[in-house]
Amino acid sequence: MAAQASGGVPLSTLAPKYLHTNSTSHTWPFGAIAELIDNAYDPDVSAKQFWIDKTMIKEKLCLTFMDNGNGLDHETMHKMLSFGYSDKTAKKGHVPIGMYGNGFKSGSMRLGKDAIVFSRSKSGMCIGMLSQTYLELIGADQIQVPIVCITERNLSSYILFN
Repeated sequence: MAAQASGGVPLSTLAPKYLHTNSTSHTWPFGAIAELIDNAYDPDVSAKQFWIDKTMIKEKLCLTFMDNGNGLDHETMHKMLSFGYSDKTAKKGHVPIGMYGNGFKSGSMRLGKDAIVFSRSKSGMCIGMLSQTYLELIGADQIQVPIVCITERNLSSYILFN
């Protein structure tokens, strides 16, 4: 069933199989890896270091990508995990690489069926999940991207929201 606007007009949605379809824009894994590295290089992230590692978790091979950039708050995490959204701008002559709001989604889904993003920013911590496995398990008919954030209020108090 299609989602509806307040006036009863059906809204367009993205089917879960789009995650795989979109990932096929990368013909080889290194192009997908380059997309993830490019995100760390963007001027609003300002990462100085970037690490790639692999590990086994419950007999599944997992790749981890980590940088020491500025992190994502709730609004930025939501935008990054949304399709086609990008508000990147140049800063001090440093021009961002991505501009279509698709690189993370296509790159991560080319490398695997699931991506979990852990981020720490000045305002708190966020976790976002882009997961084909989850969508299959719940029988989703449209893409759902759970995001949970903990926002720091002061030195001893936090707010949890999703």
